[in-house]
Amino acid sequence: MKDQADKLRQKMLESEETIGRSIAVVSGKGGVGKSNFTTNFATLLAKTGKKVIILDMDIGMGNVHILVGNSVKYSLKDYLDGQMALEDVMFKTEEGVSYISGGSGMSSLMDWSPAIFDRLITAFEVLQKEYDFVFFDMGAGVVDWSLDLLTSIEEIIVISTAEPTSIMDAYSMMKFIHLKDHQKKFYLLCNRAFTVEEGLETTQRLKTVMMKFLEKDVHILGSLPEDPVVRQAVRQQSLFTTIYPDAPVSQTMGKLVQQFLTVETEMKEVHASSQSSKFLSKLKSIFSRGRG
Repeated sequence: MKDQADKLRQKMLESEETIGRSIAVVSGKGGVGKSNFTTNFATLLAKTGKKVIILDMDIGMGNVHILVGNSVKYSLKDYLDGQMALEDVMFKTEEGVSYISGGSGMSSLMDWSPAIFDRLITAFEVLQKEYDFVFFDMGAGVVDWSLDLLTSIEEIIVISTAEPTSIMDAYSMMKFIHLKDHQKKFYLLCNRAFTVEEGLETTQRLKTVMMKFLEKDVHILGSLPEDPVVRQAVRQQSLFTTIYPDAPVSQTMGKLVQQFLTVETEMKEVHASSQSSKFLSKLKSIFSRGRG
């Protein structure tokens, strides 16, 4: 296995391709539609010609493969414990989005042991070279290992609903991450908004409190409307942007993707000039401190 890791790293060093963006999708609480957003958002990104992969990091409760209507035999767990090669745990949807399932029982492996950390870093190095966007679909809340990831990942999409408890949990999540890394870039999304005004009010409220109490400016990505086709698509184990492309929520998602790509274009020059991944550098630094 060590030989395989060395070969993958050598392949990385010989390549001069631009390193892809690492983006985590988080929520302060469960049930806000985080995984549904991630799979549909990633799918529309892929349709623009971008190479996209999703890592399902909702440990023990991953559902990305269910949302896209696939069953998986192997998961990230099988790769990390040395049972399978990275390419053997990667799958692809009909729409062209690659993904890796978290797998049940994976929490016992996420202790940043040297062997597991080495395989994790190897995987991230390869994926950031092969894909334009690497999405981490995180579980609700944080534990030690997920905080390590969130502190390292370059950009965070924070999803909330208009419910006061959801807004408070989203703020707490951002505050927790911000106190670990003041340079983190946050995007705000209100999901299942009943009106455009409700969505704007929710994201603006979060933006305002972040500036007031933490002096942190965050970017408003937008909001998605409450739409019955979302639940219908989940029941059919299909993506709503695929089977209901003309639905209001699908049309709005398309606009969010275009807005996101505008930001991506603005950042392209910075990323193109990067010779190493800040994400991986930060993660390695955290591991070194923890083991030092």
